[in-house]
Amino acid sequence: MEGLGLRAWPPEPIRTERLVLRAAEARDRGTFVELLSSAEVHTYLGGPRPREELERELPKVPERWPGSFVVDLDGAMIGQILLRRATGHSRPAAMGKADLGYLFLPRAWGFGYAAEACTAALGMLSGVLPGEPVVLTTQTANVGSMRLAAKLGFAEVERFQAWGAEQWLGMRSPVTPSG
Repeated sequence: MEGLGLRAWPPEPIRTERLVLRAAEARDRGTFVELLSSAEVHTYLGGPRPREELERELPKVPERWPGSFVVDLDGAMIGQILLRRATGHSRPAAMGKADLGYLFLPRAWGFGYAAEACTAALGMLSGVLPGEPVVLTTQTANVGSMRLAAKLGFAEVERFQAWGAEQWLGMRSPVTPSG
C-alpha cells in the first residue's frame, strides 16, 4: 500500500489457519463483480454498482495494488481486505493513518473469516510499520461490522453523520511490547 511501506507488490501470500490473503488474479474477476454488485454487501456502503457497468469497466485483473488482498478459501475468492492511507477522510482523527476496509460475500458471513483475515492483514501491517495506528469506519447500524471492529481491538474515537446515517470511527492503537 503506497504510503504504508508496501512497495513490493504483490507480497508473498499470507496464510492463516483456513485462509490465504493474496494479490488478485484474473480468475477473481467474476467474484469481484459479484462482490461489488451485491445489494446485501453494499447495504451500508451506499448501494451496489450495476453489474453491467462492472462487467464493462473492471479490468481483467482487478484491484491489484498495494494494500488490496483477495481473501481465498480453498482456492476461491470469498472477500477482499483493503489497507490504505486515510488521506481523503472527512474526520481529522483519521487523516494520514492506516485505514482498514473489508468486503465479504454473504455466503462467507458468520464463519469468522473476516476476523481471521483482518487479523492476518493487521499482523502483516504491524510487521511492516510497527507502531502504526489503524482506523476503521462503519455505520453504527452495521451490527456485524461493529462486532468485528470490537473483536479486532478498535476503540471508538467518534460518531458522526455522513451519507444519511450515523457513522462510527474506531482506532486500533499499536500494541507495544513491554520491556
